[in-house]
Amino acid sequence: MKLQKRDKTALALLAGALVVWLILQWALPSASSPQVVTVSESMPAAEKRLTWLRQLAGSVPGKEEALRQASAELTGREQGILQAETAAQAQAQLLEILRRVAKAQTPPLDLKGVELGQVARLGDEYGEVQVSITFESRIEELVNLLADLAKQPEALGTRDLRIASGNAKEKTIGVRLTVCGLVPRRLVPEKKGLAAF
Repeated sequence: MKLQKRDKTALALLAGALVVWLILQWALPSASSPQVVTVSESMPAAEKRLTWLRQLAGSVPGKEEALRQASAELTGREQGILQAETAAQAQAQLLEILRRVAKAQTPPLDLKGVELGQVARLGDEYGEVQVSITFESRIEELVNLLADLAKQPEALGTRDLRIASGNAKEKTIGVRLTVCGLVPRRLVPEKKGLAAF
């Protein structure tokens, strides 16, 4: 029987494929063959790793205690958040605090104007409400007002302070003070439409 050229080519390709298959079987480990685990570390290296793992395990109670302290501090600070059903109610609470602190000054400060600001997002968990007040006072009365605002249990902050000249004869200044208060994130309205981009 005489082989044709086409058969010779097919046999040559088959032989080449057989050689490649044998090389791959020899070079690549089979999934069914058991894995042999070798000792890759020396005894001192293993002891050093064991010591490090024990130190790491020993630090866990300290980290848990630090987490408890941080959680307790966060809970204490979050007690100063203005609690209200709506953002408008939170602004009303903030305005009431400002009026109460202004009346407690010596002499009491007369608030001439009030402006309610926008409710803004403050991070992922909180929001802030803003109230701007205008009044006329002496510089030391302004300093006392700011100090008394800082002593309040609520989480308040000064956003903006503008001072203009007032009555030079009485040494007073015109003040526009913007104070913000911390509120829960749920009071911040979601942006919709093109403004969300």
